[in-house]
Amino acid sequence: MSHPSRTRIPARRRLAAVITTLAAALALSTTHSTTSIAVPGTAPTAPGDIVTSTPTSFHPLPNQPTHTNAWHLTYRSTTAKGAPNVVSGTLIVPKDGRTGPRPLVTYAVGTVGLADQCAPSAGFPKGTTVEANLINQAVQRGWAVAVTDYEGLGTPGDHTYTVGRAEGHAVLDAARAALRHPEAGRSGLSDRSPVGIMGYSQGGQASSWAAELHDSYAPELNVKGTATGGVPADLLEVADFNDGNIGAGLILMAATGQQAAFPELELDKYLNAKGRTYVDFMKKNCVAVDTVAGLFQRISDVTVTNPLDQPDWQRRLTESNVGTHAPGHPVYLYHGGLDELIPYSVGRRLRADWCERGANVQWRSHPLLGHIGAVTVGAFPAMDWLGERFAGRPAQGNCS
Repeated sequence: MSHPSRTRIPARRRLAAVITTLAAALALSTTHSTTSIAVPGTAPTAPGDIVTSTPTSFHPLPNQPTHTNAWHLTYRSTTAKGAPNVVSGTLIVPKDGRTGPRPLVTYAVGTVGLADQCAPSAGFPKGTTVEANLINQAVQRGWAVAVTDYEGLGTPGDHTYTVGRAEGHAVLDAARAALRHPEAGRSGLSDRSPVGIMGYSQGGQASSWAAELHDSYAPELNVKGTATGGVPADLLEVADFNDGNIGAGLILMAATGQQAAFPELELDKYLNAKGRTYVDFMKKNCVAVDTVAGLFQRISDVTVTNPLDQPDWQRRLTESNVGTHAPGHPVYLYHGGLDELIPYSVGRRLRADWCERGANVQWRSHPLLGHIGAVTVGAFPAMDWLGERFAGRPAQGNCS
């Protein structure tokens, strides 16, 4: 596989800072242990229908209280190939007495890992889900938040990590499930609720896919805007950038996710013994451990033949590219100028692709921030932007 040459970020020079940040931020989650109960009523047959709902709790940090109601859900969704599946997630609603139409954010988290214990819903009760503090910022604004676990995290099967269509379906169906919840009406949620889509990194891919799929897959959702950042909009370019770099472990995680969605890719036949050991390890652990284990590995270190050179792999990975369809609602797109995992050029190209297709895009660059820095700093103006959309104010894009 070849790509135009570009300047690489000097990874080793910032390794210590990046690993320290990852180790501090990416805590391992524990498996959700509450027994789910079926929701009475019509059997779940449509995407977004709830299969089970169980009261749970939401804690941004261990033992940190929040004045919220929360439910662990399983709900109907759709695989990348169009087959029905069941995905888990969490609905979080502020206990503030609000009864009118309350905004709903369907939130897509960044990479957590491949094992079930890494699922966001597994960590919420114990306060170990990494992005829970950002999610809490949305809750503090009075918004309800639906957080998908994605396909294969907390439910049977392997996690379809980096498979854009499957992720987009899961994000949109989490919003549907939230609005169909038996407690929705008493929580201020209704079909009239304005909906926002938000996510960063893997969540940026998922939220961007949800934005592109909204008009065809879930047009009934009253989506007012999507705030998305650090988007891996071109998986082949991202893989090339990370080969032998800080994010090298993410390449094998992504290959494993593609294999989960498309078994005909036969990943195992491309792996050597070291590669098979890595895949087995990654399926049992979460992202902090997986990232450290894969530091600076090259694809050639774990394969007998590079699968990314094969037409079937290239076709499937290209299918997950973002920017091929203009979202039918405004988009806020942001990216760190020093991103060491997702090239800044990929974010700028996504902006150009959406703008060329007529999308209303507000582009925000964070020139001095890397990947981890931009997720925290960038989230607050992104939420402010969503708040403007919920208030009915027009979005002023900056494509021109």
